Amino acid sequence: MDNEIITILLNRNNIDKNDLEYIIKPIYSHKEFQRRLTKEFMHHSDITLGEHILEDTIMTYKKCKKRKDVNIELAIKISMLHDLYTVHWQNNKENNKDKFFNKHGFTHPLEAVINSITWYPELFKDKHDSEIIIDGIIHHMYPLPVRVFDPTSNSMELNNYELVKDIDKELIDMIVKSTNRGRVGNISIARSKYKEGRIMSSCDKKVSIKQIKNVSSAKSLITGNNNSIKK
Repeated sequence: MDNEIITILLNRNNIDKNDLEYIIKPIYSHKEFQRRLTKEFMHHSDITLGEHILEDTIMTYKKCKKRKDVNIELAIKISMLHDLYTVHWQNNKENNKDKFFNKHGFTHPLEAVINSITWYPELFKDKHDSEIIIDGIIHHMYPLPVRVFDPTSNSMELNNYELVKDIDKELIDMIVKSTNRGRVGNISIARSKYKEGRIMSSCDKKVSIKQIKNVSSAKSLITGNNNSIKK
C-alpha cells in the first residue's frame, strides 16, 4: 500500500499503515476501487469517491478503536464497500431515473452491495459476517431511506441489475430481508441493525458534511446535478 493518497491520510491521522493494511488492501487493490480514485468518479464536489471512502474508513477505524464491543474488521469492510456504486452520478444524463425513489441517493446502497458481493466474494463466505456487512451497506444513508430491493425485476432502475442473477440466493435473501426492515411502501427507513453499521453510518455523515461545500453539492444527492463540478 504505497499509494500517495493513503500515505497522506494515514500520516495526517497518526495511524500506522500496518493497523489497517491487512483489512483494506484486498479491497483497495481491486481495479474497480482504483477506478474510484480517479476523476472518473468525483464525489462531493472536488474529491474522488475513493478519497471519500478512505476518509470514512479512517474515521470509522478511529471511532471503533475506542470501543471494545465492536468488530473493527467488519466495520472497516462496511466502510470500504458502502459507496461502490456503478457509474458516476453527478451531471450524468445517462444516470437519470424515471421514479423519484430510484434516484442515486436512495438506490446506490443497493448497487454497492451487489458490486461488493460480485467483486469481493471472499468477504461473503461467512453467513453472520455477511449479514452485518450487507445490512451496514444498505442502511448507511439513514435517516435517508433506501429503496426496497426486488430481485425479480429491475423496478429499482439499478445500473448493475444484470449481476443479480449470479449472486447466491442466500445473499439475495439477506438483501431483501434488510430492505424490508422499516418498510414504508417501496422504501425502507431504518438504521443499521448492527453496531458496526451504525458507527460507519455516523462517520459517513461527519465526513460528508465536511466535504459538501455548498447547496448545489447537497442538492445533487437527489437531483444528480452539481454546478460545483465542471460538466
